[in-house]
Amino acid sequence: MNLSKESNKKKEFYSENIKSKYILKIIFVKLQRKKILQIIKYNKKIQNRLNISKKDYKEYNDIEIEIIPTNKEYGEFIHILDKNDKPYYHIYFNDSNKEINRTKFNKHDKIQRIKVTINPKVKSFYKLFENCKCIKSICFKKFYSDNIINMSYMFSGCSSLKELNLSSFNTDNVTYMDSMFSNCSSLKKLNLSNFNTKKVTNMNSMFFNCSSLKKLNLSNFNTTNVLNMDNIFSKCSLLKDLNLFNIDTNNVTNLIAKFHNKK
Repeated sequence: MNLSKESNKKKEFYSENIKSKYILKIIFVKLQRKKILQIIKYNKKIQNRLNISKKDYKEYNDIEIEIIPTNKEYGEFIHILDKNDKPYYHIYFNDSNKEINRTKFNKHDKIQRIKVTINPKVKSFYKLFENCKCIKSICFKKFYSDNIINMSYMFSGCSSLKELNLSSFNTDNVTYMDSMFSNCSSLKKLNLSNFNTKKVTNMNSMFFNCSSLKKLNLSNFNTTNVLNMDNIFSKCSLLKDLNLFNIDTNNVTNLIAKFHNKK
């Protein structure tokens, strides 16, 4: 009888533990409150109660990107702009756990997949993939950080890019998105439904020359603080389905050539 009660208690604790972990995950993903994370991370009583350790929080700390190269174009696949930030970038080829200390690949390299892990201390993604013509697919697998404030020219000139998965993207504190997707001429689909643009002030040339893009839904965009939308859709020659239902241009001071060369 006692054994049965003890067994039931274990089951209850186990189910409570699973449920608690699930609730914690929702808190981190949805609310993204760093203070909550820090409290739990360094509180041993809570860790013991939930049977968790520091390593359980690793998945919430880093930004994880998967890059698939074209194998037709060769060269730079990511830009490490600030040398001081270099320790926060970790790069792996294919499924190896061996860290790579270079951001270029050559013809003799047999690379099918590139994994990049970025510490959330990084605050800017300015020109992160600019003119990286050797990339055909970019997927942000984990992006729980809300530190990023600049995404200007982030994917600009990625002319071979055909697939861009931003479903886990966090743009809560981003203020600059100018030329973010400019000259992504091979990109046919772009889902920005999870974008938070309430702090963005500059969208100049954001989709400039996205010449393969046929459909774009920006109905969730908050543009009340945007001052510049110059050339935002210029040279989007195939763009026929464009939802701008909630776009607010009251504070925009520059709308020159917004739809220039859009047929």
